[in-house]
Amino acid sequence: MKNSELMYQIAITKIDGVGPNLAKNLIAYCGSASAVFKQKKSELKKIPGIGTVTAASISKFQDFKAIEQEIELLSKNKIQAYFYLDKEYPQRLKHCDDCPLVLFYKGNSNLNSEKVISIVGTRKSTYYGKQFTEELIQTLKNYDVTVVSGLASGTDTNAHKSCLKLQIPTIGVLGHGLATIYPSSNYKLSEEMLENGGLLTEYCYHTPGTKENFPKRNRIVAGMCDALIVVESGVKGGSLITADLANQYNRDVYALPGKINDLWSTGCNRLIHKNQAAIITDIEGLIADLNLGTNNKNKLSFSPNLFHSLNEREMEIIKHLKNEKLTIDQIYYLTNIELNQLAFILLNLELKNILTVLPGKQFTLLQSM
Repeated sequence: MKNSELMYQIAITKIDGVGPNLAKNLIAYCGSASAVFKQKKSELKKIPGIGTVTAASISKFQDFKAIEQEIELLSKNKIQAYFYLDKEYPQRLKHCDDCPLVLFYKGNSNLNSEKVISIVGTRKSTYYGKQFTEELIQTLKNYDVTVVSGLASGTDTNAHKSCLKLQIPTIGVLGHGLATIYPSSNYKLSEEMLENGGLLTEYCYHTPGTKENFPKRNRIVAGMCDALIVVESGVKGGSLITADLANQYNRDVYALPGKINDLWSTGCNRLIHKNQAAIITDIEGLIADLNLGTNNKNKLSFSPNLFHSLNEREMEIIKHLKNEKLTIDQIYYLTNIELNQLAFILLNLELKNILTVLPGKQFTLLQSM
């Protein structure tokens, strides 16, 4: 049954003109991926965003045999397929409007770790960038962190290798299917990552790494994390695209500054100048900003007096934060409290040491009920 529904979930990603947003809209209206393909063309056309051409493409879709073969490849190669409504799907990424409908994952690390940091940078990493990356990851070893990057040459490779050396879980996000590794020089590295981390992609098994795929995968790197760290970047490049996406997703972005005439510091300096990234002045300060010291095991309990002093709206917010971390927009959606009032209430709860703000501007309880 699961494989049957998975076939339809993958099939939606193959329809011309149907991107992630429209696919989710279709599924929401029809009730499931399989139901989308059982709808009459006339009914499909009534769904917002679905015109005559797209409705016809859905009705005519017949390439299910190829998708059955894809599912066989997944099973043979021990690859997990996660639909965006599955609990195993990266929940941070799920809240991004353009998140992939289906992700393919091979590895042993939890995609929903307590803390996730993404590290990106130029493929032409300098000694300065490599040294910083190694020192940062050495410090991260003291915390329960998963590191995400793109398995590219340069900074990504430095980050993944340093994590493996220190036994920190690390996940590589690919711009192609899992049948291959690009660059090929990272094949051995990718195999080692399966032992303490994994490989993640939105692309089917044999999909090649085309030029347009790599910028698209950057939204996964940005959306999966609590905070993004840009180590080095030229004035253009994938790292700046990832930083822009992370800002759109309301993630914390940090950049390592460099000399004004250093080519591979130009992008980082510009991010800092435009207030699109916080400046990294030292690793200790960065760790403090990331709030990595917060530990759920050390949460306090509500005292009875504090509990009774909370008003109805405060209690409603706490109820929604009991089992997950939420942004202010998500809390607004759940409570319908006006944003200006909501911001005031959240600040008041923070001052009472009931909640705190984590990287990614997510709120979480400091105290348990």
